[in-house]
Amino acid sequence: MADSDLSSPLLSSPDHIVVTVHPSAAPSATGNPFIALGCDDDDFSVPPPSTLDPFRNRTPAIEGLYEWAKTALCLPLAALRLALFGLCLAVGYVATKVALAGWKDKENPMPKWRCRVMWITRLCARCILFSFGYQWIKRKGKPAPREIAPIIVSNHVSYIEPIFYFYELFPTIVAAESHDSIPFVGTIIRAMQVIYVNRFLPSSRKQAVREIKRRASCDKFPRVLLFPEGTTTNGRNLISFQLGAFIPGYPIQPVIIRYPHVHFDQSWGNVSLGKLMFRMFTQFHNFFEVEYLPVIYPLDDKETAVHFRERTSRAIATALNAVQTGHSYGDIMLHMKAQEAKQENPSSFMVEMTKLFHISSTEAVDFLDKFLAMNPDPSGRVQYHDFLRVLRLKACPLSAKIFSFIDVEKSGTITFRQFLYGSAHVMSQPGFDQTFEEAFAGCGGAVKTYVVEQELRDFIQPAILNWSEDEVHEFFMLFDNDNDGRIDKNDFLSCLRRNPLLIAFFTPQPQQKEFEGNGVIEIV
Repeated sequence: MADSDLSSPLLSSPDHIVVTVHPSAAPSATGNPFIALGCDDDDFSVPPPSTLDPFRNRTPAIEGLYEWAKTALCLPLAALRLALFGLCLAVGYVATKVALAGWKDKENPMPKWRCRVMWITRLCARCILFSFGYQWIKRKGKPAPREIAPIIVSNHVSYIEPIFYFYELFPTIVAAESHDSIPFVGTIIRAMQVIYVNRFLPSSRKQAVREIKRRASCDKFPRVLLFPEGTTTNGRNLISFQLGAFIPGYPIQPVIIRYPHVHFDQSWGNVSLGKLMFRMFTQFHNFFEVEYLPVIYPLDDKETAVHFRERTSRAIATALNAVQTGHSYGDIMLHMKAQEAKQENPSSFMVEMTKLFHISSTEAVDFLDKFLAMNPDPSGRVQYHDFLRVLRLKACPLSAKIFSFIDVEKSGTITFRQFLYGSAHVMSQPGFDQTFEEAFAGCGGAVKTYVVEQELRDFIQPAILNWSEDEVHEFFMLFDNDNDGRIDKNDFLSCLRRNPLLIAFFTPQPQQKEFEGNGVIEIV
């Protein structure tokens, strides 16, 4: 080999090295792309998924020789029970129509003579319970006088509890607005002077709390009954309680319901109503236990509704010997959405919504829609290239950093839990709103009320080196909701709330050397 000096090239031939980079591969990027928002490097973590599924029914199908034989043997009995159920429902419906006829002043307590007529419907309710196989009901404890505990809260396992409480206490019930449209049942629960609430509207929830307080303060109204979990569970676990029963600050009597069983789990869970009714009709007897717990009083005027709720839920969980999880009705919505999408394990998409902040249940479902569009594999994981496709991004250092940030396991794939927790964490940062304002102003919103595509491209240019015009246009269209070629402030905020991870493109980032668009780096 010839001697070389400082002026000689290191490579003696004109050959060059070509390194091909596949942008769709899982990225290996380091650095926090959201540090400008106030997000520390060690600030984000995703809690492990719960090993408990509080909604799962243990016996969703008829299994075993004993159950099949019993079902076949009880078919004639089921027909009789169905006839009794229909007769009682019809008689109760007619009695309720009579009790409600001509009554217009429904803001005040029901007159006594109408309440006496409703006893016919209440006795029909007991016969309905009999038709479902509840020939006897085991009780422990007694209901506290209404003047001592005007509010009752109970765990919620099946559609049986509302029927029982209607017969036993004839309370005012707090229910979803959708219940009003149920044939026959809607009319009957209206006689209970039901307090309707739309769980997705803050104004409706506030109005419901005001009405609970008004009814609880007047001894002429019946007790107010709430199921603070907001949905049914399997009875072996409690989920998070809503605050509605605890904000008024009145004494509360907790009541717990149990359904002891061996072969047939009576919880509603993930079983259809028709199947659950059929299973109940084809049992010799279904066990039902109710226990009235001691009244829980507010400690003082300074006790918060949250603390009052925690004391009450702890008392119920202790009496049930159950574990309380962070799940809520929002998790049911996520489970149903995943089930509709034919996911192999819909339960894995539940995230314990009460542990998340800054994201509502409906927003979480929207995030799940976006995640499902990324084509998760059977294990519920999404690859990097599908993540980029749905968010209309190109493989670049910043995109890799964003993906790596939520890929806390550094597996090269992400789960819905990581995607949702990461998005919620970014939105919860103190600098999120300020960055949004500064970004919109910096793009041109400071001098006019909208931003056009070129202005958006100029502003985020440092982060999108070598993006083609078509790729920038795709990114722009993510913000342009009405396809008018402009992004107003509402469009801008709406997009970032739906895709909070994209705010990294509008924050200062360390200078990166960008790959060529064809994914090839040449070293000459």
